[in-house]
Amino acid sequence: MRDEIQTYTSHEISPFGVNPASAASHATYAAKLGLPFPLLSDQNLEISRAYRTLKPGERGIARSVCLIDRDGRVLYSQAGAPGADLVIEGLGS
Repeated sequence: MRDEIQTYTSHEISPFGVNPASAASHATYAAKLGLPFPLLSDQNLEISRAYRTLKPGERGIARSVCLIDRDGRVLYSQAGAPGADLVIEGLGS
């Protein structure tokens, strides 16, 4: 996602990452990799559970891409790490 940030932002999409690591861990990781988007801490897996991105048996988060509009509607959801072009195409833009 880091390398495709301009594709997302040119379509007015504001990406962010979610995983169960602590906020302090996220800060270190984001600085190390120079991530141009925020990382959200989901230590209780509430966000991941709500968007059905947990691995079977709730044993961690499965990499996924979900696009949610300002009203909370899921516009796109795909397991794995599809590239930005596929995500944008999936929106029908």
